[in-house]
Amino acid sequence: MSKKAKIISVYLAIGVLFALYGWLFGDNSYKSFAYNLGTGIFWPLVMFPGLGKLIGAGILVLFVALVTMS
Repeated sequence: MSKKAKIISVYLAIGVLFALYGWLFGDNSYKSFAYNLGTGIFWPLVMFPGLGKLIGAGILVLFVALVTMS
């Protein structure tokens, strides 16, 4: 198993555990497991809201740059 595969496996395992916790005990426990799995996939953005804002700002800057260059 390569190092890349191990990192992806650990990331996905944390995401599934995050989803299970959210589904059973979290603020969104009334929502379906699929919803919580969706948030579990992006667990760093949920755990660290500032990171989500930073990524969103980067995407916005990229979009504006692509629009103005064409």
